[in-house]
Parts: sequence; C-alpha cells; structure tokens
Amino acid sequence: MWNEFKQFAMKGNVIDLAVGVIIGAAFGKIVSSLVDNIIMPILALIIGKGHIDFSKLAFGNIKYGLFIQNVVDFFIIAFSIFIVIKFLNRFKKKEEKEEAVVEEESDRTEVLLAEIRDLLKEDKEILRKNETS
Repeated sequence: MWNEFKQFAMKGNVIDLAVGVIIGAAFGKIVSSLVDNIIMPILALIIGKGHIDFSKLAFGNIKYGLFIQNVVDFFIIAFSIFIVIKFLNRFKKKEEKEEAVVEEESDRTEVLLAEIRDLLKEDKEILRKNETS
C-alpha cells in the first residue's frame, strides 16, 4: 500500500498540481496587493472618494459590505488573471505558428525530394530502355 501511495504521489500530474497550487497562492498574494494598493486607490480617485472600503458596511450584525468587498476583489483578481493568461497565450500562439512554418517547410522539402526521386527513377528506366534497343 505504501508503494502504491508513493507511486501515486510521485506521478507528474500530482507534482504539477502541487507546484500549480503553490504558484497560484503566491500569484494570488501579488494580485491581492495589486487590487488593494493600486487598483482600489485609482478607483477611489476616479470616483472622488478618499478610500473605497465596502467591508465596513453593515445592517446590524449582517456585514454585507465585506461580502461586496470580496465580490469586487474577486472580479478584479479574475480579470487580472484573464489578462495575464491572454498575454501568455499570445506568446504560445506565436511559437505554434513558428513550429507550423518549420513543419510546413519540412513537408515541402519531403515532397520535392520525393519528386526528384521519382524523376531519377524515370530517367533510369529511359536509359535502360535506350541501352537495350
């Protein structure tokens, strides 16, 4: 049983997932700092208030402001992650296009080499026919 667990834990997918979670947590802190220290103050300047903080809004013991603050944070974080992924996918598409061009060129080369081979075979057959005549 221990060996099975060790085999499971050492599979690439589990390790990749663990690395992804760790990097995601670190990235989440960066994005949260971006929201708290850059985006929200800019938004406050645009709206005209000194500081935007929904978390203090409450109706008795119901702190709906904190919920609103978390929703706003979520949307800003989700949008930030969307922008980063879109940026990374742009580079990935460029690499895929470059690979496609290289593959297309190698395909053309193979086709041309096959045509040359066929022409050489035809030439040999013509030469044989001429020699026997």
